Amino acid sequence: QVQLVESGGGLVQAGGSLRLTCAASGTTFSINFMGWYRQAPGKERELVARKSRSGVTNYADSVKGRFTISRDNAKNTVYLQMNSLKPEDTAVYYCHCDSSFYPGEFWGQGTQVTVSS
Repeated sequence: QVQLVESGGGLVQAGGSLRLTCAASGTTFSINFMGWYRQAPGKERELVARKSRSGVTNYADSVKGRFTISRDNAKNTVYLQMNSLKPEDTAVYYCHCDSSFYPGEFWGQGTQVTVSS
């Protein structure tokens, strides 16, 4: 089992910045990708960014150039630096990881990010 604990959400004005942190514990050696998804009201959950243990990185087109994902493998922690935030970035952000153990993936509890215009 893997446990994911997120922190860093909140309320910010458009153009501002926030940094999300997600710390993993448990069978962390089973993890390859760690990253972030988000879900806005009435919309499906979508990938924001993810980073593999070896450094392979994927971003949603909507956040490229504004968000940066980083990872500290020694601390089993992933970060999401969000700059130039827009009202459309408002969502619950969920930390996610895959795992070679059943059930194959784990989710954090979610943290609210609200961007006011």
